[in-house]
Amino acid sequence: MTSSSSKSMLGYFGWAFIVTIAGLVLGGLLGWNMSGTLGGLATAFFICLVLAVLEISLSFDNAIVNANKLKEMTPVWQHRFLTWGIVIAVFGMRIVFPLAIVAIAAHINPWEALKLAAAEPEQYAAIMHDAHLPIAAFGGTFLMMVGLTYFFDREKDVHWIAFVEKAMAQFATVKGIEIAFVLILVLIFTSLLDGEDATTFLHASVYGLLTFLLVEVLSGFLDASQKAMSAAARGGLGAFLYLEILDASFSFDGVIGAFALTQNLFIIAIGLGIGAMYVRSMTIMLVEKGTLAHYRYLEHGAFYAILILSVIMYVQTLMHIPEVITGLGGAALIGISLLSSIRYNKRNGTGHDPAHREPRDRAEA
Repeated sequence: MTSSSSKSMLGYFGWAFIVTIAGLVLGGLLGWNMSGTLGGLATAFFICLVLAVLEISLSFDNAIVNANKLKEMTPVWQHRFLTWGIVIAVFGMRIVFPLAIVAIAAHINPWEALKLAAAEPEQYAAIMHDAHLPIAAFGGTFLMMVGLTYFFDREKDVHWIAFVEKAMAQFATVKGIEIAFVLILVLIFTSLLDGEDATTFLHASVYGLLTFLLVEVLSGFLDASQKAMSAAARGGLGAFLYLEILDASFSFDGVIGAFALTQNLFIIAIGLGIGAMYVRSMTIMLVEKGTLAHYRYLEHGAFYAILILSVIMYVQTLMHIPEVITGLGGAALIGISLLSSIRYNKRNGTGHDPAHREPRDRAEA
């Protein structure tokens, strides 16, 4: 991925704008085909638009985390993630994943699940809703491990909320502390659920934890053996797999929440797909313009948002929390971290040079 500091906003979001126009037109046509009225067309058009905004608000922190990981990857693997990755994100998580959930839950094949989505969307949505608990437990656990691993790092010496982050960095010397924290939280929420729900939550959470640990082990193995790999694969495959699973975890909440607006799988795929294109564009812009290097607390805000999202996914197994709260909460944290970064830059006279490195021993409460 070539750096281009002079690239215009349209240059970064050009494809996203094109996909937006095409998606909204296609969504409107689906609405017209289903209802045969202008009202149906307008409703489908509006839902696609709302879903796109929902996806962007829920996934802005995902773009920041992706950018942080991408800057360590080779250009070849950066390109693969931004091409193959977006195909997996849009078609895999927005279409194949819901179909797979319904196929497994209803004990039918994927083709029958697709026909169910088209012919009986109410039943399809009900099956997806029933699958929310294990999905929330799995995704919440994976995301919580992502967030805690960032803060429980004894080498981390740039802190935003200093009294919290310094303490977590010190406790990072205790081996496996983040795993113990997650397991304690899992046991607490398991105790709050009854019967089969408690068992399902516990099993799904353990699978989420094991998935994170397996990805970490695989990444470490690939990094350790990178000298034996081809030049195209060095430093990239482990990070690619990590980002794909991370993207999937971020997508769980949006896919399930979308059924609150519409039960039509295809409108959901269009709306969330539009949003995914903007997340991809934001990721590229963050990497090429060195935004994370200039705004020192922006990454912190994203990981705090991840932790809050993981807790919300846990709480959603007990009660419904509107998706707008989830999205606005994460966006607010990122916005505050951005303002803190700007204030730091003004106080320390930091310019807009992405190559400028901040002193690593400073911290702001």
